[in-house]
Amino acid sequence: MSYIAYCRVSTSHQNEINQHFAIQQFADKNNIHIDRWVEEKISSSKKLKKRKLGELLDELKDGDILITTEISRISRSITELFNILETCLKKNCQVWTLKENYRLGNDIQSKVLAFCFGLTAELSKQLLQQRTKETMARLKAEGRILGRPIGHKSKELKLSKNKTKIQRLLNKKIPKAQIARIFNVNKTTFYRFLKRYNIKEEE
Repeated sequence: MSYIAYCRVSTSHQNEINQHFAIQQFADKNNIHIDRWVEEKISSSKKLKKRKLGELLDELKDGDILITTEISRISRSITELFNILETCLKKNCQVWTLKENYRLGNDIQSKVLAFCFGLTAELSKQLLQQRTKETMARLKAEGRILGRPIGHKSKELKLSKNKTKIQRLLNKKIPKAQIARIFNVNKTTFYRFLKRYNIKEEE
């Protein structure tokens, strides 16, 4: 029997250290040795076979215990969650969650709890998506511009390829607004470019 810890965050801007710390504290408190750590930065919406969790499920052995901070770290999809738990139960493995304090094993109570929390996670995801759509629609109706302007990166790239020419124009006292028009970019993009590359008019 092995104790396996699983930590997951959705984006590179998040950090799984908090999950790691919580699990280690739980293990120390209960005199448990974590035999293996599996950590990944990936959305739960990605196919299971593309996640480290999918590989982990294939490698589980009889009696293994999978520990995670909360059920949503495993999956936010009720269908996928059932499949994951079914795989664990068939292998006589357990899934422990710290936040909910559940010990999901091969019994009817575990299956009912898995359904409830899986359903909650799925509904939370759907409600969040709906709120996001409503907010975007409201901002659009108010005339707000959403996201970066199209071509933003390509225009800065065009400017960077012409740094020498731009420097010459500045040295000739050509107004910055006019130079921006020459390269077909707005003044904001042009000023941002000058600041980023520290380009100044020679005195």
